Amino acid sequence: MSMHAAPEGLPDDAVVGTGLGEAWRTGRVFGPPIRRIFRDVVADRVPGPRPPQAAMLFQPSADPYWDDDTSFLAEFFNEILHQDTCHPCTADGVALLAALAVDDRVPPRQRFESVVLLFNIATVADRQLAECWPDTPPHADRGSEHRAREAVRACTPGLLARWAFECPAVRLALAGLAVVFPTARTLPALAPRLEGFAGRHPHGTDIGDYVRFVLVLAAGDDHRTLAAVETLTDAYWQGTARRTPLRARAVHLLGQMLARVGHGLTRSAGHGS
Repeated sequence: MSMHAAPEGLPDDAVVGTGLGEAWRTGRVFGPPIRRIFRDVVADRVPGPRPPQAAMLFQPSADPYWDDDTSFLAEFFNEILHQDTCHPCTADGVALLAALAVDDRVPPRQRFESVVLLFNIATVADRQLAECWPDTPPHADRGSEHRAREAVRACTPGLLARWAFECPAVRLALAGLAVVFPTARTLPALAPRLEGFAGRHPHGTDIGDYVRFVLVLAAGDDHRTLAAVETLTDAYWQGTARRTPLRARAVHLLGQMLARVGHGLTRSAGHGS
């Protein structure tokens, strides 16, 4: 009797002899459920040659924990943005995140996480500048940061076009991405799109404060932005040097707020609410 059950969707004889070798090579067996979902989405939406990070989806040898869901997501996302630092392949990995963010086969939580990571990639230079000012961020790779930011810019219109079809969590992440890449079309649309959130989540709540800060940024008024940054930083968040450029301070704060929104959504999901 075989030590391994045939994976769902494959006949028994597909996992013996040369069939087993081929199945391992293509990554069609023994992967955890979320990896299989990611693999199917990337196979359909990202034609080859694929970015190097896709090896974790298709090549068991690329991940020593191939059969364990526990660390897959963190390791996969870290391959794209390593410890919040862009590297030469980060721009390539943006295509994977964009594909995952728009496919309904991917659970809402992972679609949210994919958009948040796109936000983090697009803002890494500003956020690190705010953290290190007046010093230079020690591990910055400006060329990689620029290429990755432009890759996110290129995919953002397609992400925002799905607003009407997205769940509330993903909409919150998309709102952050919209103000990172403001256009004359997207900014006026944010206010009506976020009215429902503002009505349901008052001041002093994570989502309420985040949504209202997004709307301040969308208005493009530096005086209001500075006032909001000062007020919110004093009340809740890790501060930044006041001499830091305002955009960097604002994006640094927005990233913190989006992260806390994500933690809150995760806790809510864990409690079944």
